[in-house]
Amino acid sequence: MARAPLLQLSGISLTFGGTPVFDNLDLTVQPGDRVALVGRNGSGKSTLMKVMAGLVEADAGTRVVPPGVTVGYMEQEPDLSGFATLGDFAAHHLPEGEAYRLSVVAEGLKFNPDTPVASASGGECRRAALAKLLAEAPELMLLDEPTNHLDIQAIGWLEAELKDTRAAFVLISHDRAFLRALTRATLWIDRGQVRRQERGFEAFEDWRETTWAEEDEARHKLERKIKAEAKWAVEGISARRKRNQGRVRALGALRAERAAMIRRQGTAAMEFDAGPTSGKLVIEAKEISKAFGDKIILRPFDLRVLRGDRIAFVGPNGVGKTTLLKMLTGEVAPDSGSVKHGTNLEIAVFDQTRATLDLSMSLWDGLVNDPDMAVSGRSDQVMVRGMPKHVVAYLKDFLFDEAQARAPIGSLSGGERARLLLARIMAKPSNLLILDEPTNDLDVETLDLLQDLLGDYDGTVLLVSHDRDFIDRVATTTVALEGEGRATVYAGGWSDYQAQKPVEAETRPAASAAPKPQIIQSAKKSAQRLTFTEKHRLEALPGVIEKLEAEIAKLTEFLSAPDLFSAAPEKFRKASDGLAERQAALAAAEEEWLVLEEKASA
Repeated sequence: MARAPLLQLSGISLTFGGTPVFDNLDLTVQPGDRVALVGRNGSGKSTLMKVMAGLVEADAGTRVVPPGVTVGYMEQEPDLSGFATLGDFAAHHLPEGEAYRLSVVAEGLKFNPDTPVASASGGECRRAALAKLLAEAPELMLLDEPTNHLDIQAIGWLEAELKDTRAAFVLISHDRAFLRALTRATLWIDRGQVRRQERGFEAFEDWRETTWAEEDEARHKLERKIKAEAKWAVEGISARRKRNQGRVRALGALRAERAAMIRRQGTAAMEFDAGPTSGKLVIEAKEISKAFGDKIILRPFDLRVLRGDRIAFVGPNGVGKTTLLKMLTGEVAPDSGSVKHGTNLEIAVFDQTRATLDLSMSLWDGLVNDPDMAVSGRSDQVMVRGMPKHVVAYLKDFLFDEAQARAPIGSLSGGERARLLLARIMAKPSNLLILDEPTNDLDVETLDLLQDLLGDYDGTVLLVSHDRDFIDRVATTTVALEGEGRATVYAGGWSDYQAQKPVEAETRPAASAAPKPQIIQSAKKSAQRLTFTEKHRLEALPGVIEKLEAEIAKLTEFLSAPDLFSAAPEKFRKASDGLAERQAALAAAEEEWLVLEEKASA
């Protein structure tokens, strides 16, 4: 018997500021769905997700969620007012006796529940919103850019968590590796239409190109038909006016059909100007080190950067990647050692905090008031790679329309702010690009273009990113900062680093103790003798066992409080039931692993 949908939207229409966002949209989310929600920045992805969550009311249409179904939404800018700590916010709706679930999630996401809301960064607030959603475990999760502000280790933990969940989810993300690993269907927002394909993000780009090719073919056929009919009208209408008015009206209908076709938004006209050629040696760091109090950021470290290098810096949040970048550029002095710069360096910096953007300014004023872009005596032009250009024309190169030029920067989406910052750094010549988390919030098309531009860039690139796919496509060298001041240089991108690093240096998910080594090793050796489904299950079981062991440890610790039974008998009962349930699940998972391993070894 088919189960009822978890969520159904019917005939949804929505207009913002006179501009239609959706018109007569129908959408259904079924139990078990794992859906990628993709589209250009500004296409309405977050708006659609808010409609799905019930936070934005459509102008027309209905939203139906069956009684008893829970829908959870992780928003990009959560409202934490009224809460003292991030943990208070994240645990607010958890049932009594279920607080341990937040502890497990917090460890995996590297999120400190005791952080005061007043001093929390935007990234910490986002992690708290994600932790809240995962701990509440609704039947349908709506995730809007969950990997932003997570480091690669936390992204890996989240990826494993979502693979194991029984909940359905709809996911917006710029992280292509994350989308490919998790999704089985794709919703594509394109010019106000929402299309669905029952294949994951892996197939999206081929689907998009096929759709666009079919549109282009249909448009070309229509153009040819209009030309033929127009030629007939000019040459023959005077002799047959009364007899052929139907054909004239048909020509008018063809022209109306052409006018109704919505043209695709073009690709941003981005380009880097490499400017003057730098010397062959760009940066030479010898024995540089850094510490803040008792915390060692970097032990003595050497790095030689040559012209044309593309070097990615990876590692957990807070390990010191940005500090190392600033030491290499001279913004921060090392405690010891030396940094030597080559000749003719012209540096352009993409700052992950977007701190150089004044959110109260309009896009127009933000560009014309930039000292690097200002044109003397002109308030309507900017200097772009040595040539004056009208500010609106330059904004259109980056897909901003004329109406947006006078809008405040603070009204832009995260992806639009990233595009504006790229517009600023691309306006001036450079030969050394410092890119600190450039991929956050960018759509797939802009990411593709950015990586192509970096491939053609004649200068040198130093890059901090948690986007594994982007690192693989761009980097020629990877510097891994692994904590406690250790930094190691590897040839190639992220996948190359993973292949080269010693097994003992691998960072395990923070959520729990390490899985049993003998289980992991046996699974890797024997998986090839199983069916595809059995192989996948055998490889997944160590993670399942690890997660259950972590939850059992948390519950055991919670139940060990001496006065828990007398002070909170209901919490004690629920935690005891939860412990028994997980102990039984652990025994079943270990038994399943033994059966599969024995079968594989036979």
